[in-house]
Amino acid sequence: MINILIHIIILLTLPPLLLGVIGKTKALFAGRVGAPFLQPYHDIIRLLQKGSVFSTTTTWVFRAGPVVGLATALLAGMLVPFGNHAAPMSFSGDLILFAYLFALGRFFSASAALDTGSAFEGMGSAREVTFSCLAEPALFFGFLVLAKITSSLTLTTMLGSIPHGAAGASLVLVAASLFIVLLAENCRIPFDDPTTHLELTMIHEVMVLDHSGPAFGMILYSAAMKLFVMGAVLLRIVLPFNSGNTFLDWGIFVAGILALAVLIGVVESVLARFRLIAIPAFLVAACLLSAFGVVLLLR
Repeated sequence: MINILIHIIILLTLPPLLLGVIGKTKALFAGRVGAPFLQPYHDIIRLLQKGSVFSTTTTWVFRAGPVVGLATALLAGMLVPFGNHAAPMSFSGDLILFAYLFALGRFFSASAALDTGSAFEGMGSAREVTFSCLAEPALFFGFLVLAKITSSLTLTTMLGSIPHGAAGASLVLVAASLFIVLLAENCRIPFDDPTTHLELTMIHEVMVLDHSGPAFGMILYSAAMKLFVMGAVLLRIVLPFNSGNTFLDWGIFVAGILALAVLIGVVESVLARFRLIAIPAFLVAACLLSAFGVVLLLR
């Protein structure tokens, strides 16, 4: 029971800190002090205290987008084991629900953008859906490798009982593929720039131009939570270690997820954003990495 409580507390409180760590890392690479680590928390709280402005052309779909996005990210976080502890919700085949919870949130986000009638937001929605279609196979190929290794279709078992030294080459390929998927799905450089305001180059940010106040705060919070949850999946593949001590395992998980945020900040600092026409090729490469992991495992 205590592990479930810690899981929920970490899921609700830690995600915005990842954005702060990424921002601080990028600032250090640029020779600046940068915003405080807790700046994302202040931004979300400030937005939640503001009023909302809704266009008269929008419907309930526009209002439902941020709510559904946050709800799906929360539910997905309840399906993923953090560290060496079982997820609060677990059942056979929950990996399918995990993947399509994010797909549901993406569908409502894109629908909310289209609901505004803006050509720019429609352009961003088209790009978001197109790139996600290319990233989804890489995720499922990775899950296929984990399912084969652990002989389970439950995320808690797939991510919680990876044998040491088992199928090392396949796991390396899957980890590399999922890291690419993490960057693409969370609209990070080199796929997208969450700080840009150039409509012709934006993907995710252009979809939320008309959101304001609490709705925009929920979008920022759900984006941070999605990054956190997908990072937890990747971290368990990279660090499948169990110390045997409950609280030490929680500490290792928190330290690992913060280290992953630093790594993302380093990647964003040393790489430039890809041209839009190059993104599909890179996502196909991620699919091939996971597919080769499956091939190596079967052989």
